[in-house]
Amino acid sequence: MTAPLRSFLFVPGDSEKKLAKVADSTADALILDLEDAVSEARKPEARLLVADFLSRGGDFGPQRWVRMNPVDSVHALKDLASVVAAGPAGIMVPKANGPADVLRVHHYLEAFESAAGIERGSIRLLPVATETAVAPFRLGDFADARVPRMYGLTWGAEDLSASLGASTNVGPTGDWANTYQLVRSMALMAARAADVEPVETLFVDIRDDDGLAVSSRRARAEGFSGRIAIHPGQVDTINAAFTPTAEEVDFASRVVEAFSGDVGTVALDGRMLDLPHLTAARRVLALAGAVRASDPRTAV
Repeated sequence: MTAPLRSFLFVPGDSEKKLAKVADSTADALILDLEDAVSEARKPEARLLVADFLSRGGDFGPQRWVRMNPVDSVHALKDLASVVAAGPAGIMVPKANGPADVLRVHHYLEAFESAAGIERGSIRLLPVATETAVAPFRLGDFADARVPRMYGLTWGAEDLSASLGASTNVGPTGDWANTYQLVRSMALMAARAADVEPVETLFVDIRDDDGLAVSSRRARAEGFSGRIAIHPGQVDTINAAFTPTAEEVDFASRVVEAFSGDVGTVALDGRMLDLPHLTAARRVLALAGAVRASDPRTAV
């Protein structure tokens, strides 16, 4: 098992200062942003800065991804033409209306990879698949489309609320409003149905580390495998939340041991467990092992 990426840190692509600070980030991946964080006038400069940053990447440190502009924008092909030769690990596709948009990016990448002498299919894709009003209706289509090179699916509430004409995307308690809870759940199920990684959206309040930790642990418990960060100070909290704890690893080990015989159910710690519990335990152990192998700084 390859460890899923626990944290994706957004970095404005037009800021030399911020790009210089993140090369040694503890994030599993950086998302060098050419879209919302960059003004229209500065997009050409951002492409140059991002391509240069990618070309200076080493064999260690975070994976380097790029958020392109929407596939139907005037910037999309310019973005890909500027960065592909520098070998990003992946491309985030914003405001994807469905698999057809992501397939377009896949085909563009095939051409640019071939032209650059890069192995075809090596650059992965992470669509943001809920940012337009039509996109949630097409989430289930990803399971049948089987878009090549897809790493995962993520969702977003900010652009969706703008698309819907909403004044807010949260309810009276501060949690997501009903519409966004629904879309979040659909994105999670769509990712698992398509056999790719579900990535939780950002946590807006960069000052609330405790809230981020609770929200991230809840997201992993529901099935998400990683999360987007919008500030470097969020990264370590997200990484910790998406890494199995020592207690989880210990319990999973005891579950696997309890099923060592030819049995379908076992009793452990006063609970009756069956084969789905064994599957979950094996996943925890595989994830813990993969995280250890990919990030020696992590103790699990």
